[in-house]
Parts: sequence; structure tokens; C-alpha cells
Amino acid sequence: MSLFGSIRMASNTLRANEIALQVVGQNIANANTPGYIREEVLFSPAPTQRQGNLLLGLGVRVEAITRKIDIYLEQRLRGAVSDLASAETLEQTYAQLEGVIGELSDTDLSTSLDDFFCSISEILNQPENVSIRNLAVLQGQTLTQNINRMAARAATLRADVNERVEGLATEINRLTEEIRTLNIRITQMEGGNVSASDAVGLRDQRLEAIQGLAKLIDIRVTEQESGGVTVYSGGDFLVFEGTVREVEVVLDTDRGLTVADIHLAATDSPLNPTSGEVHGLLAARDDILGGFLDDLDSLAATLAFEFNKVYSAGQGLGGYDEVTGHFQVDDVTKPLNQAGLDFTPQNGSFQLLVHNNRTGLTQTTDIFIDLNGLGSETTLEDLAAALNAIDGIAAETTGGALRIESESADQEFAFADDTSGVLAALGINTFFTGSTALDLGINPEVVADPAKFAASRGGIGADTANLTEDADGKARLANFLDRPLDSENGATLSVLYDRMVGKTTQGSTVAQAVANGSRVFEMSLRGQKMALSGVNLDEEAVRMLSFQRSYQAAAKYIVTLNELFGILVNL
Repeated sequence: MSLFGSIRMASNTLRANEIALQVVGQNIANANTPGYIREEVLFSPAPTQRQGNLLLGLGVRVEAITRKIDIYLEQRLRGAVSDLASAETLEQTYAQLEGVIGELSDTDLSTSLDDFFCSISEILNQPENVSIRNLAVLQGQTLTQNINRMAARAATLRADVNERVEGLATEINRLTEEIRTLNIRITQMEGGNVSASDAVGLRDQRLEAIQGLAKLIDIRVTEQESGGVTVYSGGDFLVFEGTVREVEVVLDTDRGLTVADIHLAATDSPLNPTSGEVHGLLAARDDILGGFLDDLDSLAATLAFEFNKVYSAGQGLGGYDEVTGHFQVDDVTKPLNQAGLDFTPQNGSFQLLVHNNRTGLTQTTDIFIDLNGLGSETTLEDLAAALNAIDGIAAETTGGALRIESESADQEFAFADDTSGVLAALGINTFFTGSTALDLGINPEVVADPAKFAASRGGIGADTANLTEDADGKARLANFLDRPLDSENGATLSVLYDRMVGKTTQGSTVAQAVANGSRVFEMSLRGQKMALSGVNLDEEAVRMLSFQRSYQAAAKYIVTLNELFGILVNL
């Protein structure tokens, strides 16, 4: 090898170490840059040259500048990020729902239930005191308002979650478009040769976009020979090198809420993520919050119908001059158990008591409700006709509801012994109105006149038997909270409430445990990634000194060659 060749080799060495120092400087400059992957210079021996019988090396060359990254670790980390985002969303939702329930506070629903039934028990001590009955009505209003408020707050949470789902569709489209654009730029910069230097900065940006997308939905990523990536969600691709598939929001109705679902625009097929924030939000909206509202509606409906069935068979201190049912049928000519009532009556009967205030006499008439599935079934028109046949009573259907009135100012009427549940189903002589947690309320007639609170079973103002136990030993109104309910397989209202709260508490505990486990696993993988791909300033300082010494040695070598060249020239 000639002196000129040796000088050329030394010059290449200087350039190689100069590039290496520049990469070290790049790493140091980005030590705190989020998403930055440490870069590394790959050196390789330059091709050899034959000189006579000798093969002489031509020094060093820079093969490539690559990123220190483990693609398999990145895949595991993406899965962990998706799982964590879903788990934390569920954890957050349960925490908010527990705040709505507010159990063990002074304003929780169990306290309102206890206060209401305790106030009914007080009527036993002073049955003639209207103020005591009014207190029971006021406690009932407090109970229904708390149920209404709880339902409204849970519905608001559900609506907020639904809005977040809509917003994430836009974010998914933004990230997939960013990945598509970066695919094109990386392919152009690398020239489709993945063995050459990576387009390091662009690949870091793409990796950040992929990680952001993985936080929203679970994805699978494969890299093509061109350097671009294909991103799959389930069996559908979202990005294929320079092609992108957008998602869109499709609206539907679920339990009274206009819900947003995310579909692929090209195929109208729904995205069905198994993890990620979208999965967590959908589960929170439809299962956690939607399920809680279903349970709360069921509790409210059970409270209203079962309590009203007992209550409507009683009488207050005074009777009615006129009463209109709070529930309407869809068709007055259909059997009552098929007429679209919120609560379904059954085969049985009730009594109508007509009391003459002038003579003090009470006329009792049995009204039969035929709903046994055999022969002619009782319709609302049939019921109105049967009531119309009673002397001094007029009945009619109005807007699908039943209206009953006394035809004489000297007469008032009341109800007794309803075994069919038709009074509760029609909303006549009831305490509660409504059939869901949002519309549950107190009968305005009782609010306006608490003396109508139906504490008696023996007639208008006769006793307080409607508050105590029945012939079978079942609690009536005063201890209704602990009354076994046939419609709930013997469970009590107290048990139903405890189940609802326990379901939420148990779900919250499980969600916290899953979220904590996901956090630990994700942090472990991030630690592994930082050990491999993160910038360690101490290590970079050592590399910098090594390349600096190599650079100095190459420069010294050039100086030596220059001296030899000078000697040669002077000969």
C-alpha cells in the first residue's frame, strides 16, 4: 500500500470517528426527548486490497446508523399499553360510580330507605295524627329524589363516556394518517433498503404514533420490506404502507341514550377492540354504567310496584271523591296483562268501598279481574263498565287511563283487598308513581292530602292493619324493607339494594386489582425498553472518549505519514 493509500485510510478513519461522535452528540441531546430511541453506529472493515501476494485492509467504514430497539419487546409493550388503558378506564369509571352511590355517607340510599320506613312505623304510635303521616310522605319524597338524583348522575356519567368514544374516532383517524404519511417518508428516505441506515428520527415518530394508537385500540403491526408498516385491528387493516382506512362514528340508541359506535368507513364493520381505551369506554358505557342503571331501574320498579300492591289494598283517614290512574294502557280493548302497562296485573279481584258520610254506611263491591287465559279476559273498558254498575260511582277511560269519581257529595270511596295488583298497575290508590329510577315519584294526591295515606285495612280510618303483618306473617308497609317478595324469589328490598351496591363494589375491587397488575407489568416492560433503547449519559460519555481517542490516533497516524512523505520527497 502506498503512502497515499495509507493517508486515505487514515482520512476514512477520521470521518468514521467524526460520524460516531456526531451520533453520540445526537444521543446526548435527546436524552430527555420522549420516544427517542438510542442510535448506534455500525462499523465494518473496508474491503481488502491485493498487493502482490498480500491482502491489505483498507481501514474502516460506517456501515449504518441504526436504533437500539427490540421489535418483540415493542410488540409486548404495545399489548401492555392497550391492556393498561382499558383497565384504567374501567377503574376510573367504577371510582366515579362509587362516588355516585355514596354508600356509608349520610345521604346514601340505604339511609333514605331506613328513614322512610321508620317514618311509616311512627304512624302506628299516632294513627290519627296527619302530621306524622305527612312526615312519611316527606321522607318518601326524599327517597324518590335521591333515587332520581342517583339515576341522573349515572346517566350523565354514561353520556360523558359516550362523548369520549365519539372523540376517539377522530383521534384514531389522526394517528393512522400520521403513520401512513411517515410510512411514505421513511420508504423514500431509506430507498426501500432496510439493511441500510434507518430513517431514525422518522421511525421514532412513527413508533410514538403506533404507541398512541395502541393506547386507544389493540393493534398488530408488521413491517414490510420497504420499511413501511401494516397496522391491523382484529382482522381488518387500518394502515397498509401508503394506504389508510378511516373509521367513522355510527349512532344507535341504547336504553334511552344515543350511543356512538366506531365502524370502518369502507366496510361499515364495527371495530371490536379487546383492549385499549375504546374497549374500556365501551365496557364502561354499556356494561358498568348501563348495567347499574338497569339495576337501579329494577330496584325502583320493584319498590314502586310491590309497595303499591300492598298500599293500594288499604285506606286512609279519608276517601276519594275522584281518582285518575297514573298509568295508561295502549289499547283499552286489550286484556289488561297485554295492554302495555309498565306493571302487569294478574288474575284476582279487589273491593271498592263506597262510604256515605251522612248515613255512615259503607257498601262493599267485589270487582273481579279475569286474566287466567281462559275465555274472555278483562280489559280496561270491562273494568270501567263493572265500576259504572256500582250505585253512586261513575267510571270512564280517558287517554288510556281509568278515572273514577263519586256521583254524590255525600259519598266517598276507597279500595281494599286487591289480589290482582291491578290498582298498582293502573296507578290507582298508590303511593309511588313512575316505573323507573328517573321518573319515580310520590302520588300528588297523597302529597296534597297526607290523610289519604293508606294505613288502614278495615275501612276508611278504621285501623293501622296495613302497616303491620298480614295473615301469613309477612310484613306490610312499616317493615316492607324486610318483606320477602315473590317476584324476586323471596329476596327482600334490602337484599336487592345490597346486591346492587355489592355488585358495584366487587367490580371496583376487581378493576383496581387488574389495573394495578397492568401498571406493574407495563412499567416492567418500559424498564426493559429503557435499559436497551434509552440514553445513558455515563455510557455515552465513555463512548465519546473512546471515539475521541481513536480520532486523535488517526490524526497522529496522518502526521506520521506526512513526515514520511516529506522524507521521501527530500531524498
